[in-house]
Amino acid sequence: MTRRRTTRGRPPVLPGVAALRSYDRTWLRGDVLAGVTVAAYLVPQVMAYAGVAGLPAAAGLWAACVSMVVYGLLGSSTQLSVGPESTTALMTAVALGGLAAGDPGRYAALAAALAALVGGICLAAWALRLAFVAELLSRPVLAGYMAGVAALMVVSQLDTLTGLEVSGDTAVAEVGSVLRQLGEVHVPTALLALVVLTLLVLAHRVWPRLPGPLLAVVLSAAAVTVLDLQSRGIEVVGAVPRTVPSLRLPDLTLQDLRTLLPAALGIAVVAYTDNVLTGRAFGERRESTPDASQELLALGAANLAVSATQGFPVSSSGSRTAIVDAAGGRSQVNALVALATVVLAVLVLNPVLAAFPLAALGALVVHAGIRLVDVALFRRIFAFRTTEGALAVGTTLAVLVVGILPGVLVAIVLSLLDLLHRVTRPHDGILGHVPGVAGMHDVDDYPTATTVPGLVVYRYDSPLFFANADDFLTRALAAVDAAPTPARWLLLNMEANVTVDITAADALETLRAQLERRGVLLALSRVKQDLREELERTGFLARVGEERVFMTLPFAVDGYAAWSALHPAPPSGMEGAR
Repeated sequence: MTRRRTTRGRPPVLPGVAALRSYDRTWLRGDVLAGVTVAAYLVPQVMAYAGVAGLPAAAGLWAACVSMVVYGLLGSSTQLSVGPESTTALMTAVALGGLAAGDPGRYAALAAALAALVGGICLAAWALRLAFVAELLSRPVLAGYMAGVAALMVVSQLDTLTGLEVSGDTAVAEVGSVLRQLGEVHVPTALLALVVLTLLVLAHRVWPRLPGPLLAVVLSAAAVTVLDLQSRGIEVVGAVPRTVPSLRLPDLTLQDLRTLLPAALGIAVVAYTDNVLTGRAFGERRESTPDASQELLALGAANLAVSATQGFPVSSSGSRTAIVDAAGGRSQVNALVALATVVLAVLVLNPVLAAFPLAALGALVVHAGIRLVDVALFRRIFAFRTTEGALAVGTTLAVLVVGILPGVLVAIVLSLLDLLHRVTRPHDGILGHVPGVAGMHDVDDYPTATTVPGLVVYRYDSPLFFANADDFLTRALAAVDAAPTPARWLLLNMEANVTVDITAADALETLRAQLERRGVLLALSRVKQDLREELERTGFLARVGEERVFMTLPFAVDGYAAWSALHPAPPSGMEGAR
């Protein structure tokens, strides 16, 4: 019999267009306020992230504009803000470091090619229905990964914060480089960075509704102009080009693409996972869950569009999405408002942007990095389970020690190992009756629970497959051996064993055969239909006997009672003669 699988309705190919057709005008005020507020935060932020990626500030602005339009049309989240963000910017810098040999033009071409590869990988994954990749990273691993990224973000800005020439291939080496040059720190640069960082922290904690990043831009640019800080050695962003970038594909060789492919794969995994998890986190508040498959399509298209305008890989920004949510944004109309505001800022406020000091940009990045570390989440993880807390810390150390790109792989491997640990060594229990409580329950949880003499009711809380088949066999036999009275039946409560593979099916048959040699019968209860069909194909159910396969535990206990009435237990000391 073929069983039908339920499927969830998919969103339209252009969710943004569909949303505009059914737009609720009462949302307009919140969307406009959210768009303007996000733009105030976005302009200096994406300029800073372009610097992190090793590109001119204008690259961040245009990448933001293009990705907002594309995601607004294709994205399934009503609130997600997509564009340049800290993680992908830093991963871009790491991936391209040393490849351009000091040539800015080639570096920009490599960054655009990286975005194109990320987009292509996402579209290929969408076509192959690989949206399940978003589930590979557990929350502890993501928390640890983000903490590691935050530390790397801070380290990446040590040169702009101090005015030093920072060298080193690793974060530890770069910190060491700064420590050796502490006496040569450019004091005006460091003071300006400290003042801006203090302003950002105060604005966030004391006046959270104030546009702190916008104030940092305006005030620091004003200080540069009024106090003539450039004469004191303060470096500035410089004029932001007002011309729209031309549409063209990066001129690269096949070898260049092969070199960039591993980095693109890592960025695609992180960017997509971030998109889905951030969208889900904020969508829960609005009862609007993004579609994982549609997010692959939207992210892929956004990165391809950004590549065509000489940008760098983009993903979602948790901080900007939080602003959208706090300001009352209800649809991607807020992104269109933000786009218009950004364009106005570039065309009208260009002199302000040009006078923005690099030290202040560095402070913006550091502040964003600090906010990536969710201390409360770390505490909650450790309070929940120490091993999961250790997993979070281990991921942080992996990112810091082996680097951000290998750290992506380490994070995935740690997630899978954590999963394998849980399903290969799951909880199990012997069940008994508890006075005053319906049903049968784990005797370890209820000291007053009593078992049925001669009947061992055993539950193994995991699907059965090759990795835990031997563990299941060993623990099931141990439950029989530990029975307070000689076991006559082993009743498997299979409610958690939703599926088996051939290795697990063989383990079940081995269990049945070994019990049979001991004079113990095997019985099954709560066998789901899919599992029943799998066990029938192996002939296992026929060997157990349909009369010992029960729908519920009460039926199974009654079945044992009826059987034992017809088969009295042998006299004490003659159990082996059953």
